[in-house]
Amino acid sequence: MESNNNQQGQPAAASEKKLPSLNIVSSKETKHRGFGQGSIDLSQLSSVIIDGDEAYLDLGALHAKSRVEKGIKFVPNKEDAPGGRTCWIVWVAVDFKEEGKYYAGVTSCEMTVDPDNRRGWKLLADHVNRMDHALKRRILLDNIGEHEKQLLKQFLIDNDPGMWERSGDDLKAALS
Repeated sequence: MESNNNQQGQPAAASEKKLPSLNIVSSKETKHRGFGQGSIDLSQLSSVIIDGDEAYLDLGALHAKSRVEKGIKFVPNKEDAPGGRTCWIVWVAVDFKEEGKYYAGVTSCEMTVDPDNRRGWKLLADHVNRMDHALKRRILLDNIGEHEKQLLKQFLIDNDPGMWERSGDDLKAALS
């Protein structure tokens, strides 16, 4: 008796249906053309965590597995996670120009974490949208305070002074 399954063991009808997918690959193409339009290059995207008086690089945030996020159950209502401390994920996209690399897109996302109760709050859609804005070379730092701005500015300068110097005036103004 002949099976109606393909080589992967899926029913034939399911294997023929093409579903939209997000391909995360490194390529020379850096333009994001929207939903379902090919791949997004995340090779030039990093995440900086601002937690209290500390700013540090944590690439685990790309998959919601940063040091501050591990072991935390996030809820969509801030009231459901009282008592947490505020932390920030800052998405930083790097681009190239003739003079060298520079900070091209920088956006910040708020979250709260309470490690003692293993609860936290963040808006996943906001994190994804702001990551996308960073990839599109936008500067969105309107939601962080002066203390966080100074920590981020110092981190970016310390990370690579040349990149800071080559960065646009819009970033420098947002962090002044």
